[in-house]
Amino acid sequence: MNMNQQDDFRRHAPAPLSSSEIRIPTPHQTVLPNGLTLVIVEDKRLPLVSYRLAFRTGDAHDPAELPGLTDMMAGLLTEGTTLRTSRQIAEEVESMGATLHAGAGSDFTTLSASALSVFGENILQLMADVTLHPSFPENEVDLTKQNTKESLKQQRAQPSFLANEMVSRVMFGDHPYSRIAPSPESIDGTTRDRLVGFHRSVFVPNNAVFLIVGDVERQRLEENIEKLFGAWKRSEAVLDHFAEPPDRTSRVAYVVDRPGSAQSNIVIANKGVNRTSADYFPLLLMHTVLGATASSRLFMNLREEKGYTYGAYSNLDTRRTAGTLRATAEVRTPVTGNSLKEFFHELESIRNEPVTPKEIADAKSYLTGVFPIRLETQEGLIDQLVQLKMLGLPDDYLQVYRDHVQAVTVDQIQQVAQKYVKPNEAAIVIVGDGKQVLEQLEPYCKEIELFNTQGKRKERPSNATAPASVSTPGLAGTWALEIQTPFGQNIPATLTLIENAAGFGGSVESEMGRGELENVSLDGNQFQSTLSFEMDGHSVQAKIQGNAEGGQLAGTISLQNLQPLSFTGSRSE
Repeated sequence: MNMNQQDDFRRHAPAPLSSSEIRIPTPHQTVLPNGLTLVIVEDKRLPLVSYRLAFRTGDAHDPAELPGLTDMMAGLLTEGTTLRTSRQIAEEVESMGATLHAGAGSDFTTLSASALSVFGENILQLMADVTLHPSFPENEVDLTKQNTKESLKQQRAQPSFLANEMVSRVMFGDHPYSRIAPSPESIDGTTRDRLVGFHRSVFVPNNAVFLIVGDVERQRLEENIEKLFGAWKRSEAVLDHFAEPPDRTSRVAYVVDRPGSAQSNIVIANKGVNRTSADYFPLLLMHTVLGATASSRLFMNLREEKGYTYGAYSNLDTRRTAGTLRATAEVRTPVTGNSLKEFFHELESIRNEPVTPKEIADAKSYLTGVFPIRLETQEGLIDQLVQLKMLGLPDDYLQVYRDHVQAVTVDQIQQVAQKYVKPNEAAIVIVGDGKQVLEQLEPYCKEIELFNTQGKRKERPSNATAPASVSTPGLAGTWALEIQTPFGQNIPATLTLIENAAGFGGSVESEMGRGELENVSLDGNQFQSTLSFEMDGHSVQAKIQGNAEGGQLAGTISLQNLQPLSFTGSRSE
């Protein structure tokens, strides 16, 4: 091959391979007298076995006054039973080289385990113990509550969490999908008695499916499960009686103000579909063309062409009872408005212009090519089977998935785009510096609501620096702070803001030392400043920003290349 042939060879991508046949072992399903459904797949290629005991209740079924209860209950299942302590459970799992953990999502809760097949019966006995006899030890409950509070503080310092929280709130309304995290009040209100009663009400066999994939003898396994779980009494199952998500009739923006933020987290959301919708596969193809991958339209526009972001994507959020369609990116603050322009250009384009033959062919190739990879391992296969059972998909879904993908037409893609992509009815959520973002947002949305990082409504900041007579009463004085560290510790500190001949200044004092405030900028009840202090003999600078409301102060301290530290505070008498 000469040089010209080599160059020509490199300029052309190789043709895609033809689809290979997917061979999925046939699951064997049976139902115990107490209503527990068993799904067993015998796969003897490796001496391994994977277990999933899945319940059709998840975070959406939390009591309204106790969001986060399902998550906490699931996390405590492996922290002690009537027969074993938390340490004993951990040691047994470790001695087998196995895994055992529980977790919850919006729609279902899963107890998962895996082990070498030689330990299959041992791990099964342990699963039965933590499922049927959790003791929810008081000390473990207290520790979990403390850890959950600290985790919540760290989450609230993350723009991505704040964006997801606001999107969920405005898109789902009274539907419980609107709650994505507990509150400090719900954590405090969670008691051992509530956990015990909640476990008893939602962990019922007739609302569960037990899936096993691996090197097992089916008849012997069924006998063991009957022996371990057969006395588990059935009860009334918790149902999905939820309010419908609200319909949207206009474009509204919701700005979560983080003064001084260098980036804007943008989410543009429309109402979507649940997982069993007849429109799912056309939407899946449309989403793949629009923003599912690094070769999709949003990514190629906002990153590759404009350079506004490291990545722009769409998200097809389909759950058991509702869903959303979202377009997302984290962009530099100064290009927030320009990014919105490109987002709306792409959303209008996918609605009004048919996708090209190449785009639909590439999307189908991608989806049918990546799908078998998800089924190659035991863990991948069993997780797909859990999705089928928990979301109400047909039993032959895995076998016909690629046929459904291939059957989607260009016309169907445009039909669902016009039906669900509605820029004029979208919710625009932006987490960023409100003072810089609001003016950029106005050409694209006249109806704007402003919130602080705690989700509370706030007044729109003025564009000009407020006079001292206005700013001083809101911020000047001494504040007692609690600075949250990434290690779950709170550092007490004192913030002092004073007026002097040169303007405003002040300091922050803590057990770490004293830092001086420089270049203080005040705007109503908000302030920004540089914080200069000594560390290990070196001068270090950080950015501090805060917002005062109702005698309370909240904000962040940011050091270069480190995660911002959140703080809260109140006035010192």
